[in-house]
Amino acid sequence: MTLPDLRVPATGAPWLRPESYWPALTEATSHLDTPVAALHLGALRHNTHDMLRRAGGTPIRVASKSIRVRGVLEAILAVPGYQGVLAYTLAEALWLAESLDDVVVGYPSVDRGAIGVLGRSALLASRVTLMVDSLAQLDLIDTVIPPHRRETIRLCIELDAGWKNPVLGHLGVLRSPVHTIQEARDFAAAIVARPGFALVGLMAYESQVAGLGDRPAGRGPRALSTGIVNRWVRRHSIAELGVRRAAAVAAVREVAPLEFVNGGGTGSLESTHADASVTDIAAGSGFFGGHLFDNYSAFTPAPAAAFALSVVRKPSSVTATLLGGGWVASGPPGADRMPALAWPPGLAVVPREASGEVQTPLAGPGAAALDVGDRVWLRHTKSGELSEHVTEFAVVDDGRVVDMLPTYRGEGKAFL
Repeated sequence: MTLPDLRVPATGAPWLRPESYWPALTEATSHLDTPVAALHLGALRHNTHDMLRRAGGTPIRVASKSIRVRGVLEAILAVPGYQGVLAYTLAEALWLAESLDDVVVGYPSVDRGAIGVLGRSALLASRVTLMVDSLAQLDLIDTVIPPHRRETIRLCIELDAGWKNPVLGHLGVLRSPVHTIQEARDFAAAIVARPGFALVGLMAYESQVAGLGDRPAGRGPRALSTGIVNRWVRRHSIAELGVRRAAAVAAVREVAPLEFVNGGGTGSLESTHADASVTDIAAGSGFFGGHLFDNYSAFTPAPAAAFALSVVRKPSSVTATLLGGGWVASGPPGADRMPALAWPPGLAVVPREASGEVQTPLAGPGAAALDVGDRVWLRHTKSGELSEHVTEFAVVDDGRVVDMLPTYRGEGKAFL
């Protein structure tokens, strides 16, 4: 395996010409059986450098859940402007920390086995930081391995970045109970008072900004009204969080010398960068460019990752059926969680079956032209979840496959 060189910006933008981009991927991967996942090196380079531009000089911490390919993580971290990883489980963090020296676990962990491994290793304990929002999590760590028998455990407080609107209620993901400035300071003081821990970071992830597209797909009154509401939520939430996060950071710094303050993510790079209290921004979905991120006005990621399925039957002269396709994304169930049909044009899923478990029938004007053995390209809604369905990506550059990169699954890893 050779790591792709992402330090060089992309030249050209072939993905802006779908009539050549997707057929070229078909030609380059024609020797590989389906399902085949492809990673276009030029598109990945474009996304990597465009995110740096949008972050405006604030370092970007790479969210591993949106990639799940170790070789790609390491290639991104070789690009100046990127530093550190935001992992999604402690087990994953320990695995990555064998070669990476800055891994923050983005979610609290009660994995007793992994906590024991962390506490017994000076090297891993120096490289991995745990996320906490409750003293109960510290108590659990102490029961697994008490302070006098372990290395000092690095901790990061998660501040709830949700916006509590008096009419709409809590907007944003339900995560940390630490919401106010005083709660953050009190929790920080309690951590500092505990032996065996070092408070080194604070994270406040504004999902109601980063994960909320302000340019919803579709037309008509519903899409228009959704866009207006989303833009209103984003604008007011950014203003509220900017004040509260800065004050919370200042309060926590009075009791602990924080090494980093993290915010995020792909959909909020500009506004998170504008908050001077943030020292690094977590982002990941913008690298592969899942189609969920087509709905933002400030940026348009290139479709760097995609997968192809084969037509295996023709139920009628105007329909065609793919083998596979049921790679539906996590999140609120809905049509926007299904893979998007990227090429050829003029295809639509059949509403009564949609993306099926083992087969996906297609209709639309383009389906009549498909024959058994033809390939259809699709894009996953999320960026990293595609990696859970394939063992490797074919890296395509200049119209040919230049390498095969194993996914976590391809390396025998399934963390969550």
